[in-house]
Amino acid sequence: MSELPSSSAPANLSRQWLIGLSLLVLLLLVLWWFWPEPSKPPMGNRFGGGTTPVRVAEVQRGDFVVELRALGTVTAYSTVNVRSRVDGELVEVLFREGQQVKAGDLLAVIDPRPYEVALQQAQGNLQENRAQLKNAELDLARYESLYADDSIARQKLDTQRALVNQYRGSLTSNQAEVDSARLNLEFTRIRAPIDGRLGLRQLDVGNLVSSGDATPLVVITRTDPIAVVFTIPEGELPAVLAQLRDGATLKVQAWDRGERLKLAEGVLESLDNQIDTATGTVKLKARFDNAGQMLFPNQFVNVRLQVETRKDALIIPSSALQFGSRGTFVFALDANDKVQIRTVRVGASDGEITLLEEGVEVGERLVLEGSDRLREGSPVEVIETPLQAAEESVSVDAARTDA
Repeated sequence: MSELPSSSAPANLSRQWLIGLSLLVLLLLVLWWFWPEPSKPPMGNRFGGGTTPVRVAEVQRGDFVVELRALGTVTAYSTVNVRSRVDGELVEVLFREGQQVKAGDLLAVIDPRPYEVALQQAQGNLQENRAQLKNAELDLARYESLYADDSIARQKLDTQRALVNQYRGSLTSNQAEVDSARLNLEFTRIRAPIDGRLGLRQLDVGNLVSSGDATPLVVITRTDPIAVVFTIPEGELPAVLAQLRDGATLKVQAWDRGERLKLAEGVLESLDNQIDTATGTVKLKARFDNAGQMLFPNQFVNVRLQVETRKDALIIPSSALQFGSRGTFVFALDANDKVQIRTVRVGASDGEITLLEEGVEVGERLVLEGSDRLREGSPVEVIETPLQAAEESVSVDAARTDA
């Protein structure tokens, strides 16, 4: 006899479906609860139908300094290796390393005793020959008197004259020996030949020095004034030459490597007489009064050569310039704060400010920030910077005070 199917199986299946459906609903609720809200399009989003926020600056008229920038090397006008001119023992060093000295300052002393003895010997020889010459001249005067009385032969008179001339020649030689000995004695006192800054001492007291030594006692470099040598491309040379032919004095500034600190100001002194064919550049030399000692020989500096000053030029912030297939252009705003694309002709620039030859007028507003999605006719919303707002607030307060 066959068994009937159990009625509990359909009930278990229904219960499983109910539990699964409940879990699914619970999961959907959890997802709905934690799902992030859709972000609203910001004001000014062009795709949301609003205006684009931008920051602007006005075209201004002012003086603009046309500069050429280059990398230069500081060069001392004079460099001297101080060496001894006589042989002997170094007995005194009278300078400090890094000291500023004037021409003629005493730097060191070499043992002078051998040269003092040599000078005394030369002076003794000179004195001896002077006495011999004086005696010979007295004899010559007697012989001339006797010859006039026809008491001696002519030959004896001529012999005495030759002896006097011989002593005179010896006296000249002795005088030269005295001068040489005195000069050598003076050379035992080593003096600075030029004004400048001393380097590190190379020799210590007690060393034997010689005029033929390769190692100098110290090196002196003239650092005030000082020169900077730099190069410019040959294409920029005509503008410089035009100013020099007119007799203009071109100013030059030396800046540190990061161009954050201006080290010194000087003037263009000279330029080379030929262009380097390998690089297409020409060398120039600027002269700086280095009273503050900010420039050191062999130092690398950034050079700014001021070629000319353009009076009443149109100037704009360089960040307003845009570049594209149509060339260089700017986004200008009309009275309704809508964008107009203007093609401009750019002149010189110093990195932050650019001179424009044509394309805009004084007072027009140009877009500085927010130009990524602008096109012709795009509406914009001008956002003031905190600095602009502060300036306007100051202007309003001043006007109220005046009123």
